Amino acid sequence: MGLCDGLSHCKLALAFAVVMDLLGGAALLVGVFAHLEINGKDFGDFLVYSGALLVVMSLAGWVLWYSGNIEGLMQQKELGHIGNAVDRIARTLSRKIRSYRSYH
Repeated sequence: MGLCDGLSHCKLALAFAVVMDLLGGAALLVGVFAHLEINGKDFGDFLVYSGALLVVMSLAGWVLWYSGNIEGLMQQKELGHIGNAVDRIARTLSRKIRSYRSYH
């Protein structure tokens, strides 16, 4: 068991998301708390907006990482007799709903 076993898939998307969060958070904090004036022009707003943009971009990385770690649906063989029973119940319910709609 390694340190990164829980991360399993899509480590590149995770790294992207973490880096964008760190860069965006740092830019936001510097833009808010540092006095950045060069030749009479204030650049704090620029850092706040760019930091917010980086944090929003990190959401794409988090979504990609999370969706890449979702395990696929279980195969029919893995479900065994419970899967067959669920399939029968779903089919029966679907047929009843369909027949009810066709009469009305």
